[in-house]
Amino acid sequence: MDLTGKRTLGLWAALATVTIWAGFLVITRFGVESSFTAEEIMILRLVPGALVMAPFMWRLGVMPRGQSWQRAVMLMIGASAVFPFAMSMGLAYAPASDGGALAPGTLPFWTALVVYFMTGEVPGSGRRVGLAIILAGAIVINLWQVFAGAEEHAWKGHVIFLAASALWAVYSVIFRQSGLSPLHGLVIGSFWGTLLVTPVLLATGNVSFSAASFSDITIMILIQSFASGILAMFLFGYAVQCLGAAETAAFAALTPILALLGGAFFLGELIKPLKVVGVVMVAIGVVLASGIASKSRPTLAP
Repeated sequence: MDLTGKRTLGLWAALATVTIWAGFLVITRFGVESSFTAEEIMILRLVPGALVMAPFMWRLGVMPRGQSWQRAVMLMIGASAVFPFAMSMGLAYAPASDGGALAPGTLPFWTALVVYFMTGEVPGSGRRVGLAIILAGAIVINLWQVFAGAEEHAWKGHVIFLAASALWAVYSVIFRQSGLSPLHGLVIGSFWGTLLVTPVLLATGNVSFSAASFSDITIMILIQSFASGILAMFLFGYAVQCLGAAETAAFAALTPILALLGGAFFLGELIKPLKVVGVVMVAIGVVLASGIASKSRPTLAP
């Protein structure tokens, strides 16, 4: 396939990824507010996905060879377990619309920071403006909670969202540099995330599914494990491979808007003018920070 065709597929993969991300935020917020604990959601994300991916584990192997132990750990559990669990915990405190702006929305900022420390690449002036706008938008979203008298513990969710986004940025850069295929990266994460994290989740005593019906569990498996855990992870890895981590992060600009709309229509979340301003600022900042609006696109050392 020529470079143009590969790039086009990468763009479609990135678009599909952020759409699934927004759906993940809305359904997870609904789940932790109604029938599930964050631990139960993670079990439903990890175990069914690992069973489906078992044949690929056997064929491709589950060891991230040629990596330092720090990079290997991030490839093994960073995206499959740590990031989604942190997001689930954050959504127990704060709305899905906040999660969309503060997790995928701030991803370009964290990605640029990680790339700088790992490769020495300095963002251009246009990208730096975008990063500043992202930070300003994130501050506005936090201030909205104060002025609107929103949920008392929403700030805890905000902190978790920002930490999760930083971890995801580290993973995306390490994955890009690892040389792994999207499928192999998914297989490694699925195996080790399930093997290492599931016992910890069960040990918390928060996994009983006593409040969830069979239909609730089925829907959650489809969304969490198959759509978000497998399909979105594969598409994200493919997009990073085709476009690079920084440009793929540009599509995160759509996630805050989709999460805002999804939270309002499906969950009845409040849409206050100040919050809309913050979300729009983050989205604009993401586009500018990605570098796709400039003539020279950002590069990422292999």
